[in-house]
Amino acid sequence: MTPACWPVDRPEEGRLLHVEPRARRYRDARVADLPSLLRAGDLLVVNDAATLPASLVGRTESGERIELRLLSRELDGTWTGVLFGAGDWRRRTEDRPPPPVLPPSPRLLRVAFDETGAALWSGLYRTGRPVQYAYMEAPLSLWHVQTAYGARPWSVEAPSAGLPLTWSVLLLLRKQGVRLASLTHAAGLSSTGDAALDAALPRPERSDIPAATVEAVLHTRASGGRVVAVGTTVVRALEGRAARHGGWLVAGEEVTDLLLGPGFVPRLVHGLLTGVHAPGSSHHALLQAFAALPLLQEVAAHAEARGYLGHEFGDSCLLLDA
Repeated sequence: MTPACWPVDRPEEGRLLHVEPRARRYRDARVADLPSLLRAGDLLVVNDAATLPASLVGRTESGERIELRLLSRELDGTWTGVLFGAGDWRRRTEDRPPPPVLPPSPRLLRVAFDETGAALWSGLYRTGRPVQYAYMEAPLSLWHVQTAYGARPWSVEAPSAGLPLTWSVLLLLRKQGVRLASLTHAAGLSSTGDAALDAALPRPERSDIPAATVEAVLHTRASGGRVVAVGTTVVRALEGRAARHGGWLVAGEEVTDLLLGPGFVPRLVHGLLTGVHAPGSSHHALLQAFAALPLLQEVAAHAEARGYLGHEFGDSCLLLDA
């Protein structure tokens, strides 16, 4: 599937493929049509994590050029990162040379910064860049990878399913009687270029679910509404929390290692707003928690034929039964 190479000026005008898994049907729409595809009493849950400038360039003691991409912030205040050799985003991650680091782990490492608190954040924002990939046509600015409602800087890559949700769309949803709720989930890297590391993604990720969001989810389900997650990070946060607590949704900050995919049956989430993903990709496999593989393959073929664009700035897909 052709990747989108640059953010669009009016993301709400982007295409949206509405898939009804139980009915096995789908139709072309626009993101701006989302208020007509949801109904009063539904709940839309977004990931309000802002995106960090998680790409840091430096040199080894011997002068060799390296790039560190932060992967996740750990509970002890250190970070897990992925190290790359010479090159930059213009070169495919698969083609980047390995970093000059000895075994046992040439790429994955634990990082501790000299600074903490405000000094650390100031340094990251002063020197870091957004993580980006070779299909982009130019360097991204940090504001390109923020959702309209981004808050705490937890994500090392954008929670991209929410990028098309402009305030105009969100306000129309509210006017239609759709409730909005948020949580914060630390979205990690989507690719490292290392097959072994990529097979282990996503790694355990932390999330913070407010008590108000717990109440909104429970109220929506009890009153017959549908809980619609914006992105697989929201699904992972909600369903991971429920799985850890015997089906109960508990507020607060925790880490989840839940993996979505074939055979997983959501307990809380009825539908998913996500990007358009190509068969064989890790993100496409996650969608099998919401729809059968034959239908997803048929939908992907339709999207390919109609010229839908993939990746973080591409078109959208809503998996939700009427």
